[in-house]
Amino acid sequence: MSSLVSWDFRTDKVLQAIREGKRLDARAFDQYRKINIVKNISENADGSARVKIGETDVIVGVKMITSTPFPDSPDAGTLNVGVELLPIASPTFEAGPPDKESIELARVVDRGIRESKCLDFKEWSIEEGTLCWTAFVDIYALNHDGNLFDAAALASIVSLLETKMPKLEDKKIVKGEYKGKIKLSRKPLLCTFAKIANSVVADPSLPEEKAQSARFSVAVTEDDYLTAFQKGGLGSFTASEIDSAIDIALKNTKEIRKQI
Repeated sequence: MSSLVSWDFRTDKVLQAIREGKRLDARAFDQYRKINIVKNISENADGSARVKIGETDVIVGVKMITSTPFPDSPDAGTLNVGVELLPIASPTFEAGPPDKESIELARVVDRGIRESKCLDFKEWSIEEGTLCWTAFVDIYALNHDGNLFDAAALASIVSLLETKMPKLEDKKIVKGEYKGKIKLSRKPLLCTFAKIANSVVADPSLPEEKAQSARFSVAVTEDDYLTAFQKGGLGSFTASEIDSAIDIALKNTKEIRKQI
């Protein structure tokens, strides 16, 4: 009960601040928290990264494996994104099968990357109809302080940019040997917004997420291509709020990409 009272108090403080045109952490409504990126954190992954947005902390590892292509794309490889919301990240996360929150997060990150066409999956074909490359992108939340969406998407792109393609001999992976990095033609990034007390803020912290009536995420590329949308929550956004959010996303991601 005490934790519920604490969150009610923090939510009231967030709402009061937003109504006064402020945020509790003194950021502008369109401003991100500090972003920290560390590349190649795992020796066992083919590509990896750790990203912190404020106190939200996410790690990602990419593993390239050989597999059978899908019947509807026999001459192409594929991408598989998974999310683990570890109990150490939040008392609300539980060990076990993926829940709705982790499934939504994985699908939004996957869609932002896949629909950007930044990866040429046909280049991942090894033998049409029989063998191809599949990239497994595994996302782990270490600490949840709001906006896991953007942290997970950013860490995934950084990891893919660092991912090395293993060498093959007789259609088998040669452990520890590579033939160069995979190619990405774009760098799609996700930007998430919260609707709070009739205002829209970028990169919501956890207290702000608790106070939000609706959530909106948009994935964009450096050439201003919109690759994914996701709406969450029971509230709504006006058309002008969506347009403004997209403009802010295009502006913010240009700055974030400078850190990649």
